[in-house]
Amino acid sequence: MTSNWLKADWPAPNFIKAGTTLRRGGVSKAPYNSFNLATHVGDELEAVEQNRRLLILPNAPQWLEQVHNTTTVSLPCEDDIPEADASYTLQKNIVCAVMTADCLPVLMTDKEGSCVAAIHAGWRGLCDGIIEVTIEKLPAVPEDLLVWLGPAIGPDVYEIGEEVYDAFTKNDNEAKRSFTSTSEQHWLFNIYHLAKLRLNRVGVDHIYGGEHCTVTEKEDFFSYRRDDVTGRMASMIWIEK
Repeated sequence: MTSNWLKADWPAPNFIKAGTTLRRGGVSKAPYNSFNLATHVGDELEAVEQNRRLLILPNAPQWLEQVHNTTTVSLPCEDDIPEADASYTLQKNIVCAVMTADCLPVLMTDKEGSCVAAIHAGWRGLCDGIIEVTIEKLPAVPEDLLVWLGPAIGPDVYEIGEEVYDAFTKNDNEAKRSFTSTSEQHWLFNIYHLAKLRLNRVGVDHIYGGEHCTVTEKEDFFSYRRDDVTGRMASMIWIEK
C-alpha cells in the first residue's frame, strides 16, 4: 500500500489488509490537495487518476456510487460502479472500498479472515441499518467479526439538528446516550458511539478504531463539513494471500 495510509489497528489476520488513505502525498491542487481519490467532487480527472495510480493494490478498488442507502453488493459484480453503500467479498485480492470526508467508514473481517466488508455509514445509512444489513450477508457469525471504525467527524464538532436526533431516538431510547444537547433543538452527535451501540446489539463486540476527527485533523483528512469543496479519502480492505 502507499505511505499515505492509516493502517487499521486491530487483531485481524496478517493477510487482511485494511485502512484509510490520508490526504497528503498526491498531486491534486487546492482545494482538493492533495491525495484526492474521488472523481465526483470537481477535481481534475487527470489528477485523480494519477493519485489512484499511486495506490499499490492487488487490483483496482471496486468503487461504489454511494447514495446513503442500505444496499450492499457482493464482489466481484457485473456493474462497473454499482449503486451501493457497502460491499463485501469472500475472494482473495478483491478490494472493497468506500469514500468519505466526514461520514463513518466501517471495515469488517472475521477472526479467520474468510470474508471482508467495507461500509459507508453516513447518518442516514447508519440510521436505516446499513451495518446490520451488511452483517447479515456475511458468512461469519457476529461474535467472530472484527470491526474497525475509520476516521469520521468527531463527537466534539458534529453538531446536528432535530431531524437527525429524532431519526435515531424516536424509537430507541438508548440511542440518546450518543447525543449531547448544546442548545434548543441542537445536539453534538457521537457517531462512533452510535455505531458501537448498533454493532453490540447484533452481537459484535470486537470493535477497534474510532479515535480520529476528520474536521479537526486537517493535515490528515478531508472534511466536507469543514471545507465544503474538498476531496475524499478511501477506506479499503482485502484478503491478500
